[in-house]
Amino acid sequence: MKHENKNKNIIVFTGPSLQPTEAKEFLEADYRPPVARDDVIKALRDNPDIIVIIDGVFHKAPAVSHKEIMEAIKKGVIVVGGASMGALRASELDDFGMVGVGMVYRDYRKGVIESDDDVAVVINPETFEQLSEAFISMNYTFKAAMAKGIINKSDFETLIKTAKSIYYPKRNYNKVLKEVDIEEKRKKLIQKFLKDNTIDVKKEDAIAVLKYVKKL
Repeated sequence: MKHENKNKNIIVFTGPSLQPTEAKEFLEADYRPPVARDDVIKALRDNPDIIVIIDGVFHKAPAVSHKEIMEAIKKGVIVVGGASMGALRASELDDFGMVGVGMVYRDYRKGVIESDDDVAVVINPETFEQLSEAFISMNYTFKAAMAKGIINKSDFETLIKTAKSIYYPKRNYNKVLKEVDIEEKRKKLIQKFLKDNTIDVKKEDAIAVLKYVKKL
């Protein structure tokens, strides 16, 4: 690369996975709200060297298209994705030059998760605060509970099936435990585990994406 990263024009689309105020601790960049259709095209007008896609809209408005990401890549822009919408698009476009980073990206690539619903959350439109829980984070959290012997494989499968059945805006740990068919004694053990052991895989991946970009 021609210059130091700090002199590059970097545009980052983020929101619930990692708030811009937190993100700035890891990378100086032009932070913008979760990406929607045509936002990448608009971003190209500012001549970015790197575009980072972490969060994006899913159901409330048209999602960022493959075509506009491809347009950015064709123009020589490095496009990096991870954590949420970025992970999904990177899994679909990495053969065409988009760079994927993180566990969520790898899970999409492996087919462990397949739909946008697996990373979708409902957010406060003003603050981008996350108001529901991502299925993918629940998956990692319940796996951790199983690894520690809090639940067995059958419990894990029941919890995951229940979580998946809940429409994403209403998905949270309390609702899953309320609806899941597991004995009360074990539910209490799970609740105790969740107090200090929930895994926010999307946030972890968002940080990994920014650290990757900083090293470019």
